[in-house]
Amino acid sequence: MKHRIRSQQNKNIMQISARNSLKGTIKSIEPGAVNTQVIIELSNGVEVVSIITKDSAERLNLAEGKEVYAVVKASDVMIATD
Repeated sequence: MKHRIRSQQNKNIMQISARNSLKGTIKSIEPGAVNTQVIIELSNGVEVVSIITKDSAERLNLAEGKEVYAVVKASDVMIATD
């Protein structure tokens, strides 16, 4: 099954294989020497934190307030209890 993400300008549709894409707004960006931490706030107030390469953050022109998608692709989800 292909999932589609439409750009804000409705010009491009990106097709991805990941089933979990969460639309949100960048709340904060903390660049480091190699990696950048990006905090995305979803519409319900939940925050998703992503660590990406500094080069990727620059290439994507990320900025606070920009609408983005957190795309989750994982082969395993682990569950823990106390």
